[in-house]
Parts: sequence; structure tokens; C-alpha cells
Amino acid sequence: MEQSTDKKTPASFTDLLRIRFKGLLDPAGAHLNKLGISPNTMTLLGLAGHIGAAVLLAYGEIQWGGLVVLLMAPFDALDGTMARLRGKTSRFGGFLDSVVDRYAELILVGGLLVYYIQQANWLAIALAYVAAAGSIMVSYTKARGESLGFKVNVGLLTRVERYLVIIPCLLFNIPLVLLWVLALFTNFTALQRIFAVFKQSKADDDLLK
Repeated sequence: MEQSTDKKTPASFTDLLRIRFKGLLDPAGAHLNKLGISPNTMTLLGLAGHIGAAVLLAYGEIQWGGLVVLLMAPFDALDGTMARLRGKTSRFGGFLDSVVDRYAELILVGGLLVYYIQQANWLAIALAYVAAAGSIMVSYTKARGESLGFKVNVGLLTRVERYLVIIPCLLFNIPLVLLWVLALFTNFTALQRIFAVFKQSKADDDLLK
């Protein structure tokens, strides 16, 4: 049972960034729409860029990989902006964007995993596995919780925050620090979301008593 509330849901960090950079995103999105580029094309171009970055990471070109990820960052914001400006957002477009986001992040971690496998660095390999698992669980707990009617907007290291860690760590060539942060705090975020669902579920149960 979904708990009713009159309180407005607080804006997420992602929402605040979109509002902050709306003056840049809207003109760029409008120009790309005029060129006939579709939002889904932008989404897939962003994925292609992440694949290229992952290849660079696998070959040990950490800083170049970080630069490519930095250049791809606007693509993630522009596809949604373009769809909004067209006034015809599609369910498939939203679905594709979410799926590609998951693949993009896992591909980056996969690039680091290949890099560390070549070095036989078992600690880094283990951290990459835990980081990938945490990234999946952050998304899954939100998707599953919301499918059951719960609000799951909490979490320390959501996707935007993760990229605010990923990009500087790659640019400063400290990928092991990146894996430590992702391994620890993605799983912590997943636990935060599990606890949030638990609290709402408990409140629902109390209302039924």
C-alpha cells in the first residue's frame, strides 16, 4: 500500500543540476533537434563514447579515458532535454536511457577490470567486482521499490554523484581510489534505499493495524 502524502518530493541533485544548467542545455538541445538528431541517437552516441573510454582504460590510458568520459557527460543530459523540447517524450526513450546508463557505467568498470587483470592486481579486481555489484543494486533497489509504490529517492552516491567521483579520479590517474569509493559507497547507497523501503513498509503496516 502506497503511503499518501501532501508533501512535495524534494528535488534530487540531478534535478538541481538540470535547473542550474538549463540555460546551456536548452539552446544546445534545440540546435540538435533542428539538425534532425533524435534523443535516442544522443543516448547511443553516449554509450559509444563510454565504450571508447573503456578501451582506453583497459590499455592503461587512464587519463585519456577520463577525458572521454568528461566529454560524454553532456550527452546524458542532452537526450532528456531534447525529448522535453520536442514535447513528445516516449516511454521507450526513457527505458533506453536508463538501460544505457547502466551499461555505460558497467562498461567503464569493465575497462578497469581488464586493466587490473593484466597486472594480476587481485585487490583491484575484487574491488571492481564489488563496485559493479553495488552500481547494479543502487539502480535495482530504486526500480524495484518504485514498482511497488515506494518512494526511493534517497542515497549518498546516486548516478550523478558517482560520475562526480569517476571523472576526477580518472583525470588524476587514481583509478584504485575510484574503485574503493565505488565499492564502498554504492553498496552503502543500496542499503540506504533498502532501509527507506523498510521504513515506508513498516509505516504502511502500522496504518493497517
